Amino acid sequence: MARTAVAYSNLLPNADIADPAGTATNAGVGNGHVIPTAGPNGKAVPELTVLRIVAGATGGNVTVLAGDDPPAIAAGQGNLVVAVANSATRWIGPFESGRFLQNDGTILVDIATGFVAGTITAFRVPRNT
Repeated sequence: MARTAVAYSNLLPNADIADPAGTATNAGVGNGHVIPTAGPNGKAVPELTVLRIVAGATGGNVTVLAGDDPPAIAAGQGNLVVAVANSATRWIGPFESGRFLQNDGTILVDIATGFVAGTITAFRVPRNT
C-alpha cells in the first residue's frame, strides 16, 4: 500500500492560522506517511518541520525513519521513535536533514499498527519575521 502524503501547514510570521484538521493516520509499517517536497530547493525542510500527532482511542509508536546516506550522513543514528498515549497529542521535531532526509527529498513517518482514528499534521516554521 502506498504512503499517504501529508501536506505542510505553513505557520505565518507575525500572524496566526486556523487549527488544521490534519491527515488521518495510515497505520502499519510501510503504509505510513510521506512529507513531500515543499522547500525552495525541491526538498522537504526537516529543520523547519514540526509534526503534531493526535491519537484516537488507541495510541502507539510513531517512527520518523532515518534517511538515506547520502544525503543523510547521520542516518546511522537510526529512527526516531515516539510513544503516543491513547487520546494524547505529541509534538515532534524539528528534525535534522543529516539524519532524516530521504534521497528523494522527503521525510518518511510510520504509524504503529493498531493506532486508531488519529491524525498527523506537518507544520512548516517560517524563517523570516
